[in-house]
Amino acid sequence: MTTRILQIDSSLFGGAGVSAQLAEFALTKIKAQYDDVVVVKRDLAADPIPHFDASTIADITEGKAALADTLIAELVEADVLIVGAPMYNFGVPSVLKAWMDHVARAGSTFKYTETGPVGLLSDTKVIVLATRGGIHLGQPSDVETPFIKNFFSFLGLTDIEFVYAEGLNLSGGQREQAITKAEAAISDLVSALSEQGEVA
Repeated sequence: MTTRILQIDSSLFGGAGVSAQLAEFALTKIKAQYDDVVVVKRDLAADPIPHFDASTIADITEGKAALADTLIAELVEADVLIVGAPMYNFGVPSVLKAWMDHVARAGSTFKYTETGPVGLLSDTKVIVLATRGGIHLGQPSDVETPFIKNFFSFLGLTDIEFVYAEGLNLSGGQREQAITKAEAAISDLVSALSEQGEVA
């Protein structure tokens, strides 16, 4: 059975960013576990998605949003979503927010009901690779984690795992230690997914 991976890289440094490197590491581990893997990769630094403006919303309203249609289709078809999410000024990169804005569409990935919005997506494992220059996990400054959880849960994607690499800009070898720790966490996560049969 084919396992479909959607990889979203949002580091401003492209493939040189730690989040992008960890995403590639995760992809390598997944490919080693599964025989038939199809990967769709979006490098939002190399190929940025337009930020929302009035014309973008008008295109969606008029059914002319071809890019958003493609992005939504990629997300719907994915068995595993790998998101490289560096923290910039306490939030996600603006290019990642732009991707989120395009895939959050009423009637496609969520719907409004009498009791509130309901996500229309499911059965996709979300792996978020959160990289930070400082230490934020468990601190008031970590507004990124709840935002990402809330966004994907809003679409119905509640099977979310976070892997953190923090202190990347600190001295004393913390960068190397953080990357090594994150790679170990990714290896354990992929092994657990394989054993539990959570990925098609």
